[in-house]
Amino acid sequence: MAIQAARLPQPDEPFDGAHGLDAIDPSAAIGEQLRELRQVKNLPLREVAERAGISVGYLSQLERNHSRLPIGVLKRISDALGVHMNWFFQQNNEGDPAERDVVVRSNNRKRMSFTGLGTQEELLSPNLSGPLELLISTIEPKADSEDYFHDGAEAGLVLTGTLDLWVSGRHFKLNEGDSFSFKSTEVHRCANVTDTPTRVLWVITPPHY
Repeated sequence: MAIQAARLPQPDEPFDGAHGLDAIDPSAAIGEQLRELRQVKNLPLREVAERAGISVGYLSQLERNHSRLPIGVLKRISDALGVHMNWFFQQNNEGDPAERDVVVRSNNRKRMSFTGLGTQEELLSPNLSGPLELLISTIEPKADSEDYFHDGAEAGLVLTGTLDLWVSGRHFKLNEGDSFSFKSTEVHRCANVTDTPTRVLWVITPPHY
């Protein structure tokens, strides 16, 4: 069921603050990130628009950076895409423009926290539009992903701590330095049953953030 939304400024309507929301100028180029993340999650425009309580045409305008984006609308779109708003404001291409889409400096990683799952993630690949996704997951004590599956394949390396991994019903206890690989279409689950955080380097293809 779509979230009910207040009236939004139309694409050609100047933003004067009357809507009670600050707005992001089109020059911020957040639209490219909106489209990239939506496509990675295989969500059609209509579905995201319905979840966010906005029109398909308005969302299309936003993705093309043709309209100002009120913060409140970005919050609803972020919820529809399953990310926090700060995803769109973290820059991984600051510094030398020649590094864009190639290099991610350690202090410019995009970070995401999934408080309900007890997991924090750092994106190491420059974007989500390439053939693979590289990230580091910090799995808090007693956190458990539960069973899930998706398209593609993935591999990982336990950097610190201990990881309990289940793949198609098989259970593996992995320690620092151990690695793994499996088809993502297999039902899998990971957990940290210890009292200290576990850090895991993941490679996932295609991107499935």
